[in-house]
Amino acid sequence: MKILVTGGAGFVGSALVRYLIRETDSYVVNVDSLTYAANLAALEGTDDNPRYAFEHHDITSGPHLADIFLRHRPDAVIHLAAESHVDRSIDGPRPFIDTNIVGTYMLLETSYRYYAELDCKIKKNFRFLHVSTDEVYGSLGKTGTFGEESPYKPSSPYAASKASADHLVSAWNKTYGLPTVISTSTNNYGPWQFPEKLIPTVIVKALDGLPVPLYGDGRNIRDWIYVEDHASALWRILNVGNIGERYNIGSRTELSNLDISKTICAHLDKLSPRSDGLPHEQNIVFVSDRPGHDFRYALKTDKLASELDWMPLCDLDSGIARTVSWYIDKEDWWRSVLNGSYDGRRQGLDR
Repeated sequence: MKILVTGGAGFVGSALVRYLIRETDSYVVNVDSLTYAANLAALEGTDDNPRYAFEHHDITSGPHLADIFLRHRPDAVIHLAAESHVDRSIDGPRPFIDTNIVGTYMLLETSYRYYAELDCKIKKNFRFLHVSTDEVYGSLGKTGTFGEESPYKPSSPYAASKASADHLVSAWNKTYGLPTVISTSTNNYGPWQFPEKLIPTVIVKALDGLPVPLYGDGRNIRDWIYVEDHASALWRILNVGNIGERYNIGSRTELSNLDISKTICAHLDKLSPRSDGLPHEQNIVFVSDRPGHDFRYALKTDKLASELDWMPLCDLDSGIARTVSWYIDKEDWWRSVLNGSYDGRRQGLDR
């Protein structure tokens, strides 16, 4: 199988590419425009593999996409390319509209034109897997979960742009017969995550002895999944998921932002203790809340477990320990990011 992966130099995308090269016999074509959060170093062990090819292009460019499809002739598409940071979407929504909505449209159009001309035998097995986020559903209270049929109620420009993309994917399936599947994931964590996201922010701030900022009172709740588990779920959905369906991906491991930060700090106390002997969690501070901050996300994942026989393998404690160790070992990488494309300043307050 030859799989075209969009956004394969991003955090989740690179984990998927590594998984596909390591765990399957698939050929992978990685299409990425290499924005600020992309990282070719995260593709370690794949770039010299004969089953891997890289295309440096933007998915909003129809002619480039058409040429890529023509030259590589993929059997499937896994679409991860997206602007994904909520705070950035508050300050500047336009890139989210361009990439997440227009880019998805261009990819759907190119995929459909390519699919329509395929030989019947090849066409039967073609799939377009669109990777979405639980944020499209909006916010939950203290109880309840979002199922695959839950109504959409996005709060941020980012979530709204992903919801729009989801609807386009569904429309291309219903109207044009493109064989699409949608996955919806909870919060990911693990190696190579850009330091603007919560878990790497906590790690690198604590390692530097700086204040560890949490929005509001830190009681907002998220479900967390290790990124390698997410990659394995996508592979499972691509192969045995039903056309036109949506599958929620999560670990059913809910923690408040404060509790996940304390868990990280506890691991840092063991792996990289402070010189003064004090606990790292003493650096946690509370800052003004994010505009429109959703209180809680939680996904009902029974469908993925019962229909596709998939469950996550990595529990939160071991996943956090693995992640903290990785950031300690990869200090040169995250310092290069903080000295280059990202200065660590808070975003989402400029409008």
